[in-house]
Amino acid sequence: MRREADPARGYALAFLSAIILSTTAIFIRHLSEGYRLPSLVLAFWRAGFAAGTLFGIMGIVCPSRLRVARRDLGFLARYGLVLGCFNATWTVAVALTNASLATVLVNGSAAFTAVLGWWFLDERLDWIKLAAVALSLAGCVIVSKAADPAVWRANALGVLTGTGSALCYATYSLMGRRAARRGIWPWTAVAYTFLFSCAFLFLLNLVPGLPGRTSGALLHLGGRAEGWGWLFLLAAGPTVADFGIYNASLRHLPSSVASLVMTSEPVFTAVLAFGLFGERMDGSQLAGSALILGGVAFLRLREGLRTAQPVPETP
Repeated sequence: MRREADPARGYALAFLSAIILSTTAIFIRHLSEGYRLPSLVLAFWRAGFAAGTLFGIMGIVCPSRLRVARRDLGFLARYGLVLGCFNATWTVAVALTNASLATVLVNGSAAFTAVLGWWFLDERLDWIKLAAVALSLAGCVIVSKAADPAVWRANALGVLTGTGSALCYATYSLMGRRAARRGIWPWTAVAYTFLFSCAFLFLLNLVPGLPGRTSGALLHLGGRAEGWGWLFLLAAGPTVADFGIYNASLRHLPSSVASLVMTSEPVFTAVLAFGLFGERMDGSQLAGSALILGGVAFLRLREGLRTAQPVPETP
C-alpha cells in the first residue's frame, strides 16, 4: 500500500540526504588525487559496489523487494542510464574543478527540476518556488564565482561538465518521483538503477578518448587494498545511503522541492573541503551559501504557513 505523503518527513529526509551527499565529493577527491583513479573508472566501481551492497543486503533481509514487474524493468533501465550519466559527469567535474565548485554547479539542478517538474509532472510552479529557485541559483553563482569570466577561461570544461551533471540530476529527480508514483519501493529503485548504471558505465569506459578514463584502467588500483577499501566505503556508505534516502523523500515531496532542499549541500561540502583540503570560502561565498539556505527556508516557511491556514467550512 502506498504511504500517504508527509511533507515534514520529506524535508527531513531530503536534508539528511544533503548532509550525507556532502561527504561523497571528499571521498572522490581523495581517490582522484591520492590514487590517481580515473573519474569514469571511479564512477563504474562506485555503481558496481553500491548495486552489490544493496542486492546483497536486500537479498538477505527482504528478498521479495527485489522482485519487480516486467513493465517496470524498461523504466528502471532508463532510470539507471540517467543515474550513470549523472555519476559520470559529476565525478569528472569534481576531478576537473574542486569539491566545492563541482557540488555547487550540480545544485543548479534545482532550476531544471522546477521547470521540468512543472512541464512533465504537473507540479506547482508558483512565485514562491520561483523565488526560492532564484535565491538558490544566485547563491550557486556567487559561491562558484561563475560570474567571473576567469573561471570559464581557466576551466571551461569543468564548469560545463558540472552544469551537465545538474541537468542529469534534475532528470534523475523527476524519474525518482515517477518511480514513487509507480509504487516502486525506494531502495528497490536504487538497487536496480545502480545495477543498470554500472552496465552503462562499463560500456562508457570502453570508449577511447573520453575525459576521465584511460586505456585498461578498470583495475587501476591493482593490489592496493587501502584504495579498494576507500572505494567500497564510498559506495556502500554515503552513496547507498544518500540515493536511498533521497528517493524516499520523493515519496513525500515534489521533485522540485526535494531538489531545492538538496541545494543546501554546498554548505556542508565547503566545511568538509576546508577541513580536509584547505579549500577556503571568502565572504562573498559565505553570503552565497546563506542565499541558498535562505531560499530553502523561505520555501519551507511559506508552505508551513499555507498548511496552517484553516480550511473554510462548507455550508
